[in-house]
Amino acid sequence: MANPKNSKKPTKGAVSSKNAVSSKKTVPSKNEALEMFRERPEGTHMTTDQGVGITHTDDSQKAGPRGPSLLQDHHLREKLTRFDHERIPERVVHARGTGAHGHFIAYDDTLAEFTSAAFLTDTTRSTPVFVRFSTVAGSRGSADTVRDVRGFATKFYTEEGNFDLVGNNIPVFFIQDGIKFPDLIHAVKPEPDRDIPQGASAHDSFWDFISLQPETTHMVMWAMSDRAIPRSYRMMEGFGVHTFRLVNAKGERKLVKFHWKPLLGVHSLVWDESQAIMGADPDFHRRDLWDAIDSGEFPEWELGLQIIDEEDELAFGFDLLDATKLLPEEIVPVHRVGKMTLDRNPDNHFAEVEQVAFCVGNIVPGIDFSNDPMMQARLFSYVDTQLTRLGGPNFNQLPINRPRFPVHNHQQDGFSQQRIPTGKANYHPNSIGGGQPELSPADAGYVPTPQPVEGQINRERSPTFADHFSQARLFYNSLAKFERDHVVDALRFELGKVMRREIRERVVLSNLKPVDGELARLVASAVGLDWDELEGRADTAGGGRTNKEGVAGASYRGKVFTSSPALSQANLGGDSIRTRRIAVLVADGFAGSELATVVDALEAQGAVVEFVSTELGQREATDGSTVEIQHSFLTAKSVLFDAVLVPGGARSVRALDGIDAAVTFVADAFRHHKPIAAFGEGVGLLSAAGIPSALMGDKGDSTAKSNAGVVTSAASGVASLSDAFVESIRAHRHWERPLK
Repeated sequence: MANPKNSKKPTKGAVSSKNAVSSKKTVPSKNEALEMFRERPEGTHMTTDQGVGITHTDDSQKAGPRGPSLLQDHHLREKLTRFDHERIPERVVHARGTGAHGHFIAYDDTLAEFTSAAFLTDTTRSTPVFVRFSTVAGSRGSADTVRDVRGFATKFYTEEGNFDLVGNNIPVFFIQDGIKFPDLIHAVKPEPDRDIPQGASAHDSFWDFISLQPETTHMVMWAMSDRAIPRSYRMMEGFGVHTFRLVNAKGERKLVKFHWKPLLGVHSLVWDESQAIMGADPDFHRRDLWDAIDSGEFPEWELGLQIIDEEDELAFGFDLLDATKLLPEEIVPVHRVGKMTLDRNPDNHFAEVEQVAFCVGNIVPGIDFSNDPMMQARLFSYVDTQLTRLGGPNFNQLPINRPRFPVHNHQQDGFSQQRIPTGKANYHPNSIGGGQPELSPADAGYVPTPQPVEGQINRERSPTFADHFSQARLFYNSLAKFERDHVVDALRFELGKVMRREIRERVVLSNLKPVDGELARLVASAVGLDWDELEGRADTAGGGRTNKEGVAGASYRGKVFTSSPALSQANLGGDSIRTRRIAVLVADGFAGSELATVVDALEAQGAVVEFVSTELGQREATDGSTVEIQHSFLTAKSVLFDAVLVPGGARSVRALDGIDAAVTFVADAFRHHKPIAAFGEGVGLLSAAGIPSALMGDKGDSTAKSNAGVVTSAASGVASLSDAFVESIRAHRHWERPLK
């Protein structure tokens, strides 16, 4: 997050606390098609909705100063009516979200071999986009940092029409067929009798469903991992989840999986701090995205494609039409084909973020659907829900949803019709209107891809969807030890909230044991279950499935893939510290010139340095320089920052050492495995916070010592400390750190 815009600049000789601005900063691109809808208040006068000037809006018309209000007061009635109806139904899922505008540019034209979608092949185009990020289960009033899937929906305003890539930050889904979606969401929402818990899956109904629907196991492993508590929307991957088709100009088809790869790397919170952030700043993710764009640190993702021959649909040991499966990148690498940059915040949250309508069925020539039964259900459901939420079939005429390609058809009327058709015939074919509008030529419009279909109509599931556990095992095997430990802790927490013993037993036996016996044992022992007694039981879940013991995830050309390094965040961190928030703890009497050296080094790498003290205002250094304090210990906790720095200066450190909140600030950062640096007398505050002396050098060491993310040196060693601290921050967390 960026520094507040209204923070005062340091006085001469002061340590800089300016925003870290990307060297690639450019003027935000405008979505020109929306400009005509933007209302600018500058230089205007207030009017009613009918354009009548308003001269007074503080008092209603009354019969005498203390008399009743009058029904004839048209301004009162209009103002209250508009207020009473200014809310629309919130989304059933993905209710809490935020969004941003940007653009997408393709890297090269080589994809023309696979698709005729011009926005993917024409490097001269800058395609406008709008992206909405969201949680899934909670209401609009829930917190950002709950354990949940994150929506990652992108609307491409292409010259051939709108393409909506409606995805998540997790590459698989809970269920295989959309007919089970209402059951899943009913189970994860607050329990109907009490309407609690909000925005959480740690309750009986969710785990009851999970334990009786074994296909959910793979997604559950992801949801219990660090992927479900991202550090930032800017630092999470996105996935199209489903298998799509690419179609080239010759009508030749390939299967494709869509990926978004963040250039800042993939990073997460830890569970303990995610809970603390809910209280300290429930808008943490929304604020982070807004502030980054506002400061010129535009988030970037590369669009990646996994392209597969159609004849390989069943070649990997699973069915590519199964949304509970992923295609390991070690089998089919992700080809990065372009970059998306988000460079403009919305002007109005409701008009843009709330009224944006994503529909899986919004595709353009060159992209087509597959027979994935989860995708097929979403083709219906997304349009259907917008009809209720946005008041009728004309939701695509709202400014945020309008395609940039001209719209001409015979659809008419309905709620909120904003077009004024002038044609004399509203049907096709017609002669009265000159046959207008004409059909688009085949090379300028969407043509469904021919594909053979055969079989008897029935309610059944393909036997190729039957394996529910091998990819869950693949995912768990792919995680680093600290990530597996977090999965165990998450399951212990979630099942610890489940009141019914039989549900806990079913989850352990039916979902966890087939994935990993030791995982099941560790969870069982923490949630009041006797593992020795459970181990001998048969699995209790129904539903036909194949439990391929000893096989994990995928196989190709005779090779079995038991792990996939691309699934572990330990391998996805990247090497940038851009926009990482560094808290500097100071009081009067800090070592100013030495601190300036460290701050300059951090900001040169794009980090955002913010100062924390007992109260707002300025703090003076030993050399007379000053810094402006952005946060007090009352408003800022270490969970809101990525790293902590304690500068030297005997008077400053003495004052901090006497403040419990300052000591706790450092202790919590250490407990959450975050980078911590101190020089000179500042090392003493680390000792007061309980950091083991074995991890720290002596405050007289002129060369920095770096151990498990703890970096210390003498005041004279700040140059080497700066370099070591930057490297420590690159790692994001230091899981090797001993905490006991």
